Amino acid sequence: MIFSQTIGTIHTEEQFDRMAQDAFRYQLQHNQIYAEFVDALGTHASQVNHYSRIPFLPIEFFKTQEVYAADDMPAITFHSSGTTGMQRSSHAVADLSLYRATLLEGFRRVYGDPSRYLICALTPSPGENSNSSLVFMIDAWINAGAQPGSGFYLNEPKRLAEILLASSHSNAPKSPKGDLLPPLQGRVGEGPSGILLIGLTYALLDFAEQFPMSLKGAVIMETGGMKGKRLEMVREEVHGILKQAFSVNEIHSEYGMSEMLSQAYSTGNGRFTCPPWMRVLIRDPNDPLLWTSGSKAGGISIIDLANYYSCPFLNTQDLGRLHDDGSFEVLGRFDHSDLRGCNLMIG
Repeated sequence: MIFSQTIGTIHTEEQFDRMAQDAFRYQLQHNQIYAEFVDALGTHASQVNHYSRIPFLPIEFFKTQEVYAADDMPAITFHSSGTTGMQRSSHAVADLSLYRATLLEGFRRVYGDPSRYLICALTPSPGENSNSSLVFMIDAWINAGAQPGSGFYLNEPKRLAEILLASSHSNAPKSPKGDLLPPLQGRVGEGPSGILLIGLTYALLDFAEQFPMSLKGAVIMETGGMKGKRLEMVREEVHGILKQAFSVNEIHSEYGMSEMLSQAYSTGNGRFTCPPWMRVLIRDPNDPLLWTSGSKAGGISIIDLANYYSCPFLNTQDLGRLHDDGSFEVLGRFDHSDLRGCNLMIG
């Protein structure tokens, strides 16, 4: 599909705005659910002269409707995590090549090529959960040439500890503080390998308690919240425990969800950055049709152009704050919103 070949060409705000408006018009023509939603709001296409004026679909529609804008049958349908009796979201994906391209390019922009890393995951494996977009993403990283020993170790924590201990003395490039330095653009694939340990937050905490070890220089990346698996803790407390257990200066985070195909990353300060084809806006918590000003907290709304064939314009139930440099923080969730997230992948 043509869009998978053009999404990587976005370099300016004007290019993003033009492609977002093109995606909006495509949605009106091909996505009946979204078109009916826009019509119910009384919004006409002629009123949309900037991406900030595009209507955003409440993410709850993915629980009850097939939000899909492609003519072909879906290549795969991802499902959100859920507990017994919980209504789960379904995301029909038309173009897996688009997902692979964006998830790899988004990773490379922050961390360099996956081939530089031993990538170990504390998540279910593809065989255990083939309909998880998170598992698909990590598997794609590994299959992009990750170092020998990379894999999924949720059910083999002792084996993971052995692999990490054997690999933790590699000569990965370090900063003066001891952190692994992400390669600059243009240096992809250069330099020796490092360690990337990514896990569901509670699984990382469990592993940290059982196998504390010095992983100085490694990237430790958490994703998701506790979701009933452990007592809820604020991010600073979680990161403090993990830093101490693994002797690292920062804990990285990944922000994504089954209803979107792009990811934002935090390299340790709790502020996430988006790839060029993704934007975050903050809506007024009392009026979803108004955007907040300054760094005022509100609901996180997302434009994810990788969702071209489902719906790129999403109102989430997450609360956040946007900064002048385009980075954003995740502060929590609206009251009474469903428990959600990758930590529910394990019953």
